[in-house]
Amino acid sequence: MTTHAARAVLLSVVPLLIVCTPEVSDAYAQPERPTDDLQRSDQGFNEEDAVKVHFLEIVTPEVDATCDALENLQGVRFGEPIPELGHARTATLDSGGRIGVRAPMRETEEPVVRPYLLVEDIGAAVDAARAAGGEIAMPPTEIPGQGKFAIYILGGIQHGLWQL
Repeated sequence: MTTHAARAVLLSVVPLLIVCTPEVSDAYAQPERPTDDLQRSDQGFNEEDAVKVHFLEIVTPEVDATCDALENLQGVRFGEPIPELGHARTATLDSGGRIGVRAPMRETEEPVVRPYLLVEDIGAAVDAARAAGGEIAMPPTEIPGQGKFAIYILGGIQHGLWQL
């Protein structure tokens, strides 16, 4: 594996370790979520308001190595490539969403880790992203049998939206 390929794999896996590792350093520690309804309402936590990652996409030229690393690190199993998802190999997240690993679909596509947040109204979500200064990189697009997705860029970061 070349230094560039190893760097791409590390850059795609490190954010997942931060997101997926149950015990993290104090710098990344999150306050514990309330455990009962009384605590949730007292602290303003509402399960319905929680951000839901529906699809976590990793674009890398090292698809098999990335899937192998995640399988070994997280104990998940990636399936065969799914044509409708750019030939991404996917595994199920605890939340019911999926993580997908695919190769760049064009020569100019850079490696990226892109979370797709679940939204009820993708048109309204795209409008809100645009109003916040986001550049729409991919307008709402239907994927047969999967729902609709969109991509916007804000602050140099690619963000995805997904409506079922």
